[in-house]
Amino acid sequence: MNPVQLDRVDLNLLVLFEAVYETRHVGRAAQRLNLTASAVSHGLRRLREMLGDPLFLRTPKGVAATARADELAVPITDVLARLRGVLASVEPFDPATASRRFVIGAPDGAIAVLVLPLLTATRRDAPGIDLSLMQVLPPSGSVDLEAAWTPMLIGLESRSFDLALLPLAKVPARFAARTIYEDEFVVAMRKGHPFARAATLEAFCAMDHLLVSQTGDAHGFVDALLAQKGLARRVVLTVPNFMMALALIAESDLIAALPRRLVASQSKRFGLSSAPLPLKRAPDAIRAVVTKAGLQDPGVAWLFERITRLRISR
Repeated sequence: MNPVQLDRVDLNLLVLFEAVYETRHVGRAAQRLNLTASAVSHGLRRLREMLGDPLFLRTPKGVAATARADELAVPITDVLARLRGVLASVEPFDPATASRRFVIGAPDGAIAVLVLPLLTATRRDAPGIDLSLMQVLPPSGSVDLEAAWTPMLIGLESRSFDLALLPLAKVPARFAARTIYEDEFVVAMRKGHPFARAATLEAFCAMDHLLVSQTGDAHGFVDALLAQKGLARRVVLTVPNFMMALALIAESDLIAALPRRLVASQSKRFGLSSAPLPLKRAPDAIRAVVTKAGLQDPGVAWLFERITRLRISR
């Protein structure tokens, strides 16, 4: 293949590649780029000719990336992130006048705790900034947090979101992380639940439980801790998110191990009470995580600093 002459390369084609790769859909990529679908299709034809590969194949739901497109995705994302950082440094980011949308990925338990203080802060300090919150949970019931949250780190690197809120004690060197708050799990239940009168480990094991699990896996960290003691519980129901869990335990006799701050923030709304978890477990540090490449973007750097300065009620 003949070497590519950079003076003839349209960098907009790389932006187009990024949009199609992330959305897996020509129409949605066109909307993101404020182009017509035909313009995106034309750009893809130019990319295919330049790179000698189909890159994206049509499917009933959009397009699927070829192996070559998968190989190109990370280096192209890295090149564009660096270029955006260089260009952004020319014109300093001013939150008071900026007009931009940031995407934050987090478990809905953390979102429920942080969304109001974050919205209040941005409306006051950066009225032109909009926020999109994406629900993320581990894809399985793994009790290994470092492995369970790896897909979320991949999402950061692929720019599915600008910043993530994750319960990780450490992150790889290519990421920056800062603790926002610490939280521990409690046993949540409806007010008047009999467990509140005798919150023992024996009573805990005898109750019917609800577990938050995105995949329906009925085994979580509580089950691992119980197994260490030769004990077990019955998980009657799994649900895909924390807010659904709150609504269901409020209307049933199920109990659930949920983050304390989430339960406290929603207890009045749902009519809930809580008791200490009768198992020893260290609190989780909820941390704001970004890629170091992303911090080259002054807007992302501002968001990272702003979210770590939020005042979170106890």
